[in-house]
Amino acid sequence: MLQLTKKSLFIQVMIGLVLGIAVGLLLPEQAASLKPLGDGFIKLIKMLIAPIVFCVVVSGITGAGDLKKVGRVGVKAVVYFEIVTTLALMLGLFLAFHSNMGVGMNVDPKALDASAMAAYTDSAHKLQHAGGVSFVMNLIPSTVFGAFASGDILQVLLFSILFGCALSLMRESAGGVIRLIHEAGHVFFKLIGLIVRLAPIGVFGSIAFTTAKYGISSLQHLGGLVLMFYLTCAVFVLGVLGTIMKLAGLNIVQFLRYLREELSIVAGTASSDAVLPQVMRKLEHLGIKDSTVGLVIPTGYSFNLDGFSIYLTLAAVFIAHATNTPLTMANLLTILAVSLVTSKGAHGIPGSAIVILAATLSAIPAIPVIGLVLVLSVDWFMGIARALTNLIGNCVATVVVARWEKDIDLARARKVLGRQQGYEFVPEVRSGAATPAAH
Repeated sequence: MLQLTKKSLFIQVMIGLVLGIAVGLLLPEQAASLKPLGDGFIKLIKMLIAPIVFCVVVSGITGAGDLKKVGRVGVKAVVYFEIVTTLALMLGLFLAFHSNMGVGMNVDPKALDASAMAAYTDSAHKLQHAGGVSFVMNLIPSTVFGAFASGDILQVLLFSILFGCALSLMRESAGGVIRLIHEAGHVFFKLIGLIVRLAPIGVFGSIAFTTAKYGISSLQHLGGLVLMFYLTCAVFVLGVLGTIMKLAGLNIVQFLRYLREELSIVAGTASSDAVLPQVMRKLEHLGIKDSTVGLVIPTGYSFNLDGFSIYLTLAAVFIAHATNTPLTMANLLTILAVSLVTSKGAHGIPGSAIVILAATLSAIPAIPVIGLVLVLSVDWFMGIARALTNLIGNCVATVVVARWEKDIDLARARKVLGRQQGYEFVPEVRSGAATPAAH
């Protein structure tokens, strides 16, 4: 059990968050210059994501042995992603429409400042005109090194799967390469463990800057949209994902408690990328085979964005209500259909939330795209819940696919989540090496 002592990363992150708010309020000018602390921490993490994904996926595929099993896990993951993100989109659409949030604002679209949206709408038009063929072509990197240099997770994932399959087919003569990649993975995980210790500083800088920029009073005036978004995400996590976890034989509350350190870092940085390697280690420690973790988590970061899906439909309906745009059932179904496609291309795009929302609204003529200005100022606050829900959704997806494939030691998982003695997660050592699970 992770003890809540002064050495606990969770407590340190909480202290950094409180100090960040205090500095942002008391010393706003100085706090405004602390943003690089948060940005620097996230960049350090992102620096290692590509090589870690490569090592984990390759080790997972070569460890699985059966390539048919690898393909089976991938298909099951994609099927699950589609079902659950559709539920997230429908939940956001239903609650947004029936809550009537934004009604009465009587915003005139012509009076909104379009200059703030210029960069986002340009990116959205490029994304919209790219089409499905372009999206598929973009999955293929121009060079192997280019995929790692750009940090495009899907490109790295594609190369890793191909490389892992090739090694698996020539296992006898490639034993040295397989061992090298496996050991390199241990080194990268050790390195990420060192960087994660800087999380309290990153959270402190990020929160101090945000508080100084928006002021604590802004939290009182963000309105129904932010509140509704947080409530919808909570309903989705506890209701939908909670039910899914119960069917899988585990408890969602215990699961969230197990991931509390990672969730606290995401809450402070509004980025789920910051904890991707650590989350993968924890899921392995839970008793899930590394081959399943290595395939589901990286893929889910682009195709299983539950929080982002809720955001798309919720924001679209809010803008329609705020600009007095009447919505018919055909409009609602169009929002749902378009969001199913656009939500899959969010990860890795700068300002992805606004860009994808702009691309979504561009395909729905009834809703003025300029209405995005209304949500632009609160996007950071909504980004916290987006990132948290995305992360939780991907972790739950890994559990479900592992249960589906019988790749999880359920008895061990219950002991870990129940915090039984002897099943503690040790951050300094990769869980798979320290306490191997029986499968």
